[in-house]
Amino acid sequence: MPKTKRPKVLGWRWRHNELRRHSDAVEAWIVLAAWAFATAGGVVAGVGGAQAVAAGQARDAAERRPVTAVMLGTAPGAAAEYNRVKATVRWTDAQGTVRTATADVKDGTAVGGTVPVWTDGHGHLVDEPASPVVATARVVLAGTGAGLAGGLFVLAGGRLIRLRVERRATDRWGEEWELTGERWGRKAG
Repeated sequence: MPKTKRPKVLGWRWRHNELRRHSDAVEAWIVLAAWAFATAGGVVAGVGGAQAVAAGQARDAAERRPVTAVMLGTAPGAAAEYNRVKATVRWTDAQGTVRTATADVKDGTAVGGTVPVWTDGHGHLVDEPASPVVATARVVLAGTGAGLAGGLFVLAGGRLIRLRVERRATDRWGEEWELTGERWGRKAG
């Protein structure tokens, strides 16, 4: 026997009819509330995540300072990756302390030449701060990810509540059928 395809009727849980159960209306309200809270929660989580990442990017950019360092030598046998090699450099930090460390520099820079490096507030070498394009991309991706995660979390909670209501309605239906089924059944005689 071929399976018949039922048409989907939008809003059927909201319509008044004799077959609509109370649990159908409760489920409809749960779905509506879950979507409303997921939308609002996703926006709040997205904005919060974007602001947190933007604040971190701004803090990193403010703490990092460019310093001119002198090349002391290159690492022996270093493979150039993106035209960069590891080299030992020396620089003087803001407090006047002479420091030495290994940094990524352009391949082919002569020993004794100067190279730009970035330091944090304590005089340690750090990576160059992100460009405005990269920083903006990070903020957008973090905000989008946080918003999606927040919204999906709320929707999952709504789904769990809806399943609980559905399970109770099914159990109640089974109990009612047990009582009604006895009246419909035949006695074997």
